[in-house]
Amino acid sequence: MRKLGVEEMDRLTVDQFKESEKFPFVIVLDNIRSLNNVGSFFRTADAFRAGKIILCGYTPQPPHREITRSALGAELSVEWEHSPDILDAISKLKSEGFRIWCVEQAEGSVLLQNFNPESSIPHAFVFGNEVEGVQEEVIERSDGCIEIPQFGTKHSFNVSVCAGIVLWDFVSKKLTEI
Repeated sequence: MRKLGVEEMDRLTVDQFKESEKFPFVIVLDNIRSLNNVGSFFRTADAFRAGKIILCGYTPQPPHREITRSALGAELSVEWEHSPDILDAISKLKSEGFRIWCVEQAEGSVLLQNFNPESSIPHAFVFGNEVEGVQEEVIERSDGCIEIPQFGTKHSFNVSVCAGIVLWDFVSKKLTEI
């Protein structure tokens, strides 16, 4: 066994990525502070072929050197938009038929292993501020909350780590439908 070189991985070009079919989900960022976290979201969105990222509130936007540093250019492949008001973004997504899922520890949340996304419906995953989490008003307007089980002493994962876990779970369940 040996490690593959980049040229052997047969990855899409940016243009091929933009033209490719995406998995039926979008990422919504609710007042993320860290430029590095935003860049990590772009990289994860690229890896899992997200439909787009919606940057809400004061979430930093490309172009920015610190976003590029962790995104490694994924901010050029992944479609994104800015919405000053997350509630407007959520309302628009609902009108387009999306199910809204906040990734948050909340009363009545669905544990990730029990989350069964509906086959024919697009999903929007909302990730919240690194300290405050997803705003209560957003949770109230969502279709539910997904919680990642944890077994240690800490109360949460880094928000961009949450994205990797939740989005891989979603995509892996969609792969069984293909």
